[in-house]
Amino acid sequence: MKIPPVKGTRDFYPPDMAIHNFIVDGWKKVSLRNGFEEYDGPIFEYLKMYQIKSGDEIVEQLFSLTDRGGRDLALRPEITPTLARMVNQQINALPKPIKWFSVPRLLRAERPQKGRLREFFQWNIDIIGVNQSMADAEIIFTTVDYLRDAGLTPKDIKVRISSRKLLAAVLKSYGVPDEKLEPLYVVLDKKAKLPPETFEQMLSEQVPDKETLNKILEFMSIDSIPELGELIKAESDEFTAYTEIKTVLGSLEIMGVGDYCIYDPSIVRGLAYYTGIVFEVHDAVGDLRAICGGGRYDNLLRDFGGPAISATGMGMGDCVLEILLKERGLLESKIHRRGLDYFITFAEGYGGGTIYKIAAELRSRGFSAAFSYKPKSGLSKQLKEASAQMAKKCLIVGQEYVDKKQLVVKDMATGEQELINVDEFLSQLGARDQ
Repeated sequence: MKIPPVKGTRDFYPPDMAIHNFIVDGWKKVSLRNGFEEYDGPIFEYLKMYQIKSGDEIVEQLFSLTDRGGRDLALRPEITPTLARMVNQQINALPKPIKWFSVPRLLRAERPQKGRLREFFQWNIDIIGVNQSMADAEIIFTTVDYLRDAGLTPKDIKVRISSRKLLAAVLKSYGVPDEKLEPLYVVLDKKAKLPPETFEQMLSEQVPDKETLNKILEFMSIDSIPELGELIKAESDEFTAYTEIKTVLGSLEIMGVGDYCIYDPSIVRGLAYYTGIVFEVHDAVGDLRAICGGGRYDNLLRDFGGPAISATGMGMGDCVLEILLKERGLLESKIHRRGLDYFITFAEGYGGGTIYKIAAELRSRGFSAAFSYKPKSGLSKQLKEASAQMAKKCLIVGQEYVDKKQLVVKDMATGEQELINVDEFLSQLGARDQ
């Protein structure tokens, strides 16, 4: 009986693992060069921690369990609550600003579909302790820095940036009461995903007043900062939020990624804990789910029992990203395929322990080396095996080794061969291959 993998999970065979490593290595490289430090936490936490952040309905969206001690636990569906818990535990000892990143394996109990699985990896970057808009800009810049590094251009992707603070101020100025904001956010967040008539119908159910409805629709159609500026009055409550988003977009222009970024009021982000700048990265065509999303969440640490402290961050899953990179043909040329530095072969009647000794010596010097496990295999078959394992060079042990301790070194790309004393070869090895 063959047992298949659980639906919504993946088996990473070596070629798949090469792609996974390419993505994760890129995330880590870009995080480090942008000044972030790596952290991680447990794969399971108390269920209550996720309920604090997302409400009781989150229970249906994650894998929960009761342990033998009767404690309600959950496999982590995200790592931001863990981040908040960890920072709160050492809030007075941690130097500010806190710039951390993580690449956790996450699990969510949802229906698998294109770009969304039950088990996935996610890149998270966060800046805690900075209330200036530059922190939001840096989170977005770091995000684009990776995507640009992976080969994606402004023709491939767009960073759509908005502000929950601005949206709240505008809606209140239209007469929308505080208690209506959250359900209205959920509808507004669907604007880009629904046909216009369907969206307008859903919005009218939340906003029955026709004049207010039209004002909201007009605001949601604005697509540039100059146009937004014409709407915002200097003495209004919206002005501060408008200044923040204008500053963020201006900073990104100065940092050289402005052509990736646009203002888009339809980016609302459904999660209730966002308090300021929010953004999502989408493929330019719009065929895929959001590649990533994030924003400012200034109240989360306080909600977890800590102090009120500014925070902003981003999360990028590997599933949609991998689909997009494959569609754009950006993986084949960049994936590091398995290859050996050396494959040690032997002519019939020779070899024995010599090939093991040479292999061990090469490995101890930091080179990858392998040999055939078939002791009676002929030299031609061993050379084919070396080619199959993509060895750069072959070392052939034969009569020359017995007579003069010499090896044949064959370049597998050119076919060129040279005869060299084994001790001389090993002494020159570092200089030759560095």
